[in-house]
Amino acid sequence: MIAEVLLVLAGHKSSLFPTDHTVHPAFAPLLHPGEEQCLESLGQIALRYRKIKHACETLARTSSRYVSALCATLNQILKDEYEVLVVETEAKVLQRDSSLVASGSFVPLSSLRAIFAEWDAPLASLEMLVDELQAQEHWKPGPLIDLLLTRSQTGIHRVSAIYAKLSEAVQHVWIAQLQALLIHGTLSAHDPLADKRYVLVEGAVPSCVSVQSRESITYVGRAIGTVKAAKWEKQFPQDLAREHIKLLNAVLPEDQYAFDRVIADIRTAVSEWLWLNVLTHKDVDEAVESLANYFLLRNGEFALSLIREIERLKLSRLTGKSVPSTMIREQDLHLALLRASLGTTAQQDPSLAHLHFRLPAGPLRPLLPSLAGAPAKDLSSSLSSPAEPTTFDDLLLGTPLVLTYSVTWPLDLFLHASDLQIYAALFSYLSALRKTHTRIHTCWTALSNAQRARRRWTGLGEGGTAEDLEVRKQLLRCGWGVVREMNWFLDTLLGYVMTDVVDVEFRRLKGLLSGRPAGGIGRQMTGSGGAGSGVDGGPSVPLGASKSSAFYPSHSTASNLSSGTPPLDFTTLRGMHTTYLERLITGSLLSNPALTNIIRMILEVCERFAAQVERWGGDVLPALLFEGSIAARENKVGDMVAERYGVVGEIDETLHVLLDAFYEQLSLSTTLQPFSATADATKSALYNASATGIFGNTTGLGFGFNTFVRTRRGKRLEGHEEVRRHVERLLLRLDFNGQFSNPKARRRSNENAHVGEEDILKQGGLA
Repeated sequence: MIAEVLLVLAGHKSSLFPTDHTVHPAFAPLLHPGEEQCLESLGQIALRYRKIKHACETLARTSSRYVSALCATLNQILKDEYEVLVVETEAKVLQRDSSLVASGSFVPLSSLRAIFAEWDAPLASLEMLVDELQAQEHWKPGPLIDLLLTRSQTGIHRVSAIYAKLSEAVQHVWIAQLQALLIHGTLSAHDPLADKRYVLVEGAVPSCVSVQSRESITYVGRAIGTVKAAKWEKQFPQDLAREHIKLLNAVLPEDQYAFDRVIADIRTAVSEWLWLNVLTHKDVDEAVESLANYFLLRNGEFALSLIREIERLKLSRLTGKSVPSTMIREQDLHLALLRASLGTTAQQDPSLAHLHFRLPAGPLRPLLPSLAGAPAKDLSSSLSSPAEPTTFDDLLLGTPLVLTYSVTWPLDLFLHASDLQIYAALFSYLSALRKTHTRIHTCWTALSNAQRARRRWTGLGEGGTAEDLEVRKQLLRCGWGVVREMNWFLDTLLGYVMTDVVDVEFRRLKGLLSGRPAGGIGRQMTGSGGAGSGVDGGPSVPLGASKSSAFYPSHSTASNLSSGTPPLDFTTLRGMHTTYLERLITGSLLSNPALTNIIRMILEVCERFAAQVERWGGDVLPALLFEGSIAARENKVGDMVAERYGVVGEIDETLHVLLDAFYEQLSLSTTLQPFSATADATKSALYNASATGIFGNTTGLGFGFNTFVRTRRGKRLEGHEEVRRHVERLLLRLDFNGQFSNPKARRRSNENAHVGEEDILKQGGLA
C-alpha cells in the first residue's frame, strides 16, 4: 500500500482514489479514521500535483513566450523539489530508514503526511495560479509579472520562493525583448512591447516600471529604430550596445531603483550619441530659425508678400472668366508661396520647400468680403460668453487654411505633430493681424488720396449745402477717427506681439540652445516646472550652463552624473521648445478665450470697414455729383450722406465697445488669481490645441494669465512674472494717454457720439 501511495504522489493514477482525493469505499472499512484522513490528505496533494502538471503541458503549447517560460520554470521547480522528495521518501522506505520505518517493519501514514505537509500551501497556491492562467486566453507580460510579484509577497517562505523564481523567469524573457527594442530597435512579431510608432502597448510593461523609465524606453527604442530604418550613415556603436546588454542582464524590473538607474544611463548614452552624430545643434538651430521666420512672421518681407499674393489670387479667381480657374486649390496656394518668395530673402532658403498650405474644407470658390455686421444688441451676449473656441485660420483666405511644415528625419526626433499644430495656430493668428493691418493701411491711403483729390475742387470745405457741409464734415471726421483708431490698435497689438513676445521669446530660446543668456533676460529657463525638471519630465538646463558641460556632453555617462550637470537630452530640448511655445501662446493672448473672441470681433469690424470703403470707391464721402449725395431741398441732408453716416457711426460705436471690453478683460486677466496652484494648468490647454483650434478646454471670462503659466517651485514665480510683464507692456501701450484708465479723457461720450464737437487732437488725447 505504501508503494501505491508513493506512485500516486508521483502523479500516477490508482484505484485507491477512483475520482478525486476521496478513498475508495471498499477500503474505507479497513482503515482507521486517522489513516483515512491521512490518505485523503496525501491524495489531495497528489491530485493538485497532477492538475498542475497537466495544466503546464497545456499552457506550454500556447503562443505566449511568457506563459511558456513560466510553465517550463514551474515544471523544473516541481522536478527539482517535489519529485525529488518523492524519490527520497521511497529510498528511505526501501532502506528501512529508522526515521521513517517504525521498528523496521511498517511505515506510518502520519509520517508520510508529515513529510509532504510542506507542499500543502505551495500546491494549493499553484493550483489557483494555473486556474487563473487558463481562465484568460492571452496574457500580456505586464499583468503576468504583476500577478507573480503580488503572489510572491507572502509570509510562507516556500510559496514566496517559488513565485520569486517564476517571476524572475518571466522577467528574463521580458528583458530579452527589451534588449531587442533598446539595443537593436526591433519589435517582435508576437507579443511586441511597442507598436510600429514605438509607443508602448497597453499591458506590455509591468507596473513596477516607473513612468520615467517607460518614457525612456519609448524614447530610446524610437531613436534606435528610426536610425536603423533610415539606414543612417552612422549606426549605434557595437561596443556601447554590448555594454548596454550587460547592464540590462544584471537587473530586473522588480528592483525598481536599479532598473531606473540602468534605463537612465542607457538613455543618456543614446542621447549623447544622437546629439553628436545624428541630430546636431546646427540642425535644431536651423529648424527653430525656419519655423520662426515663416510661422511667427519674423521674415516680414516674405509675410507681406505672401499676404499680397493670396489677395491677388482671390482677385484673379473672382475676375476669371473660365469656370475651372475660379476655384482655389492647394496647388494654387503652393504656387503663391513660391511667388511670394521671389525677391525676398526666402527665395534661396531651402526650408521653403517644407512649407505647404492645406485646405481642410477642400477647394474654395472665393467670395467678396461680407459687409454684414452683427446687430448691436447681440454684441453684449457675444462678449459675455464665447459659444465656441475662437480660431483665426479662416481670416486670411475666407476658409480654414492651415500652414504645414513637413518634418523629415532626423528632425522628427525633436519636433512633434502637436508642436506643428501650435505653430499653425500662431501663424493663423499673426497672419490675420498682419493682413487686417495691411488692409487698414490701404484704406488710409485710399482716404488720403480721395481727400487730396476732393480738396482740389472744394478748397477747405467738403462742398454741398449748408446742412450738407456740416454733416459731410462730421462724416469725414468720424471716418478718419475710425480708421485712425483701427490703425492705432492694430499697430499697438501687432508691435507688442512681434516685439515684446515673439522677438523676446525667440532670443531667449536661442540663448538656451547656445548655452548662454539671451540678452540678459532671466537667469534660468523659467515657467517650466521645477528648477530641476523640464516640461516633459526631463531635466531643465540653466541658462548659465557652459556649452561644453551642458550642450556638448562627453561620452562618459559617469562624468556627467558626477559633475551634477544634466546631460542634454531630446526631452530637455523638447521641454525648452514646449516652454517657448507656451510662452508665445500666453504672451500673444491666445491662451485667454475671452480676449481672442474680442480680438476676432475687432478684426472682423476692421475688415468690414475696409471692405465698405472699397465698395464706396475708396472714400467715406460720396462725390457731390452722385445721385442722392445732395438733398433736393436746402433744409435736408442727402440720402447717401445720411446712409453712410449711419454705417460709419455704427462701426465707430461697435469698435469702441470692443476696445473697452478688450482693455477691461486684459486688465482683469493680470489681477485674477489662478484656480489651481499646480503646474498642470497649462498642459491640457497646450497639448489639446490641435483638438479645439486654440484652447478648447478653457472657457469663461475669469481665466487670468496666472492660470496659463507654469509656476516654478521655489521662492518666486519667475515664469508668471515675466509673461505678466509682457501683458503689462501692452496695457501701457494701449493706455499711453489715459484714454481707457481715465474716462473723462475719452474721445467721445454717449451724448455727443455722432456730433464731433471735440477737436481731433483732443479726441486722441494730445490736446
